[in-house]
Amino acid sequence: MNFDELIEKMTPQMHQSIKTAIELGKWPDGKKMTAEQLDICLRAVIQYDCNLPEEERTGYIDRKRADGTTKGVNPLEEQVIKFH
Repeated sequence: MNFDELIEKMTPQMHQSIKTAIELGKWPDGKKMTAEQLDICLRAVIQYDCNLPEEERTGYIDRKRADGTTKGVNPLEEQVIKFH
């Protein structure tokens, strides 16, 4: 099974378990994650999140106000910097 197939078969419960392991830096059995395991798990969470709606992704920040306008600056949009 390759990485993409693994992501396709990942359940929401597995996704949450991996996110918790990343947050704690250890597996549910208490064993510490190696740097390689952490790297693979981070990539798996990011890849899995790509299939979720934007508002359900890890790190999503809701910038909408109650009136429907957006607060703050979209970090993905190009910004113009002016020097005086």
